[in-house]
Amino acid sequence: MLRLVRRPRSSGDRDVVRPHDELAALVAGVVRGDAGATRSFVVAVARPVRRAVVMVLGSKDGEVDDASQEAILGVLRALPKFRGECTSTQFAVRIAVLSAVAVRRRRRGKDRWVGSQALDEDDARVDSDSSPLAHVEVGRRRAAIRRLIDELPAPIAEAVVLYFMLGYTVPEIAALSQAPVNTIWSRLRIGRERMRQVLAADTRLGAQLGADVEGRR
Repeated sequence: MLRLVRRPRSSGDRDVVRPHDELAALVAGVVRGDAGATRSFVVAVARPVRRAVVMVLGSKDGEVDDASQEAILGVLRALPKFRGECTSTQFAVRIAVLSAVAVRRRRRGKDRWVGSQALDEDDARVDSDSSPLAHVEVGRRRAAIRRLIDELPAPIAEAVVLYFMLGYTVPEIAALSQAPVNTIWSRLRIGRERMRQVLAADTRLGAQLGADVEGRR
């Protein structure tokens, strides 16, 4: 399910506790050049990386496999600079999001990307107790976010995908992006307003989005 912006009344900024990272030993092995550790690390992060790519591109997109592989290679290249402010899986997911966003933007000049209006398997997959209408609403929100990705500045697009589509908290996104918590809230507000504009033609979804956002402040 998509999550909507809720800003706590806390004034804390960057009060993020370093999380326990179950892959820390593998990360150390990757950095040392250990081939076995590298294989094990790739296996461990492959699924969340692919999920992030699918969220940005859609599961029926023909570039999902290539984008996922590109993201994995990007993660391996970046690991020596990983500072442990988030888990290594979260670090990998962020790189996957940025890689998938870059894929969308690279092909904009070749042919204008138009997201499919039909729901694919991932768009329609919510919890088993959800109604058919809930499936449709989730899928349409995800489609709206994908349309926005091409228009939003990269830092805002990143925050929107991580929060609304992948369920990351604002402190987690701040740690990932190495940005103040208040900056992340600002990016999400901008993304929220753009989503409301995109959904304006759909009165039910637009009203629900606005009500949920305001109610979770």
